[in-house]
Amino acid sequence: MRAVARAVRARVPHKLFDWRRCHPRAVSVAELSRDRKPYSRAGHWKCAEVAASHGLQETYTFAIRGLFTHVEASESGSVDEYKPGPLAEYEHRIATGGLKPGDKFQERALMELQELYENLMRDAPDIGLEKNTPRSSQRNSGGGWLFKHFVSKSVTKSPRGLYLYGGVGTGKTMVMDMFYEQLPKTWRKKRIHFHDFMLNIHSRLQRSRGMTDPLDMVAEEIAEESILICIDEFMVTDVADALILNRLFEHLFRHGIVMVATSNRAPEKLYEGGLQRDLFLPFIAKLKERCVIHQIGSVTDYRRLTAAETGFYFMGPGASETLRKVFLAELDGEEANPTTVEVIMGRKLHVPMAGAGCAYFQFHELCEMPLGAADFFGLFKNFHTLALDNVPILGSHNRSAGYRFVTLVDVMYDHRARFMCSAEGTPKELFEKIVTRADAPQFKDDTRSTRHEDADLLVDDELGFAKDRTMSRLTEMHSKEYLKEHAEAHMSSEHPLPAVREA
Repeated sequence: MRAVARAVRARVPHKLFDWRRCHPRAVSVAELSRDRKPYSRAGHWKCAEVAASHGLQETYTFAIRGLFTHVEASESGSVDEYKPGPLAEYEHRIATGGLKPGDKFQERALMELQELYENLMRDAPDIGLEKNTPRSSQRNSGGGWLFKHFVSKSVTKSPRGLYLYGGVGTGKTMVMDMFYEQLPKTWRKKRIHFHDFMLNIHSRLQRSRGMTDPLDMVAEEIAEESILICIDEFMVTDVADALILNRLFEHLFRHGIVMVATSNRAPEKLYEGGLQRDLFLPFIAKLKERCVIHQIGSVTDYRRLTAAETGFYFMGPGASETLRKVFLAELDGEEANPTTVEVIMGRKLHVPMAGAGCAYFQFHELCEMPLGAADFFGLFKNFHTLALDNVPILGSHNRSAGYRFVTLVDVMYDHRARFMCSAEGTPKELFEKIVTRADAPQFKDDTRSTRHEDADLLVDDELGFAKDRTMSRLTEMHSKEYLKEHAEAHMSSEHPLPAVREA
């Protein structure tokens, strides 16, 4: 028994990278299947070396970073594609003119994502990424105490994820999506916005009431569905979210979850100044332990480079009337009527004017009412276009409306919805009265926000930090490129919404 124990505890100095695991159908060449090399983050990628050593580059197409892009055609004539990873895809888009070259910040972020991609490809069979295979955390679930004591030590630990943070418009979401799209479709994986992720968590918790540890049950359910979770716009502003994140991710990481996240904020800046933040701090430590933290520091806001001059953003005298005329013209003759739609968990939202997949609201009807992200998600599941009339300058007098407007823009952007509006000023002017404490040092105190004594200035760290992202998105959402993406997203959907026009 001691000999068995010593054998089980023995650790292999280098994990062998078996090409047959990564590419189960790319083994028609006998020589290739015999090559097993230690995996490392070296300057030269082992797969490319193997290919060169066997003279296979003439027969098989290889990516520059070393993984097969495709293998032999199946009997039906179709081709199984093995994608090379995000870095090769990035270089391909530059070569074909889809992206501008020379952004070293994006390249460094993609190198981190490429390393994670290859780690996941290496460990996929061991951590249960493939659907209908057991997860690593389930593999020692039987056999009694003695079996678990020895075998659990050989269970493969999931690789560290990646937390990518930086300024607005620097390409964080783009590179994460590039990474996600390169992964096999047969994996347990999910890409989700942070607002939607937390709504899903709270919904599951409601169904798990009465359980001894409902968060553990929720984590088990999530791990069964997705081992890899890509979360966009990780931003904690709600105390209810902050208080459960630590225990939730403690369970998720224990179940083998790998997280990739984008955020505008460094980990130590998350929920800064929030209520009971001391209970949130252990989550930051877990995040740093289970994710590589990487800053993407590009000084270029790519959203603004592609922005059109006005799009559907109207200002000045007659802006409201112009918006109404444009909205009615988009209905293609369909009559606009009030309607009510179900948003989430039985809640209903009244829409003052709707038709042909388009909804029309006054600003106060959406942003000065007790509505939140759940209502906005429900709205954009029913409508592909929102017309919002009379968007005001934001400040201390309408702070809550400012928070709702930021959330509305986030949800709308994530759904690639079209946005028409009449506003009191440009996107920059809408937020110019909102600043962070760092920008207004004379107002430092122990709270997240304070009001200026003599003007409508609002000093609010969370809103002041989010405003750059919102201004950038508002600018991009009225660009020709975004409107084209909107048209393609809804025209190509399984159930396309009516009256979507290409830009």
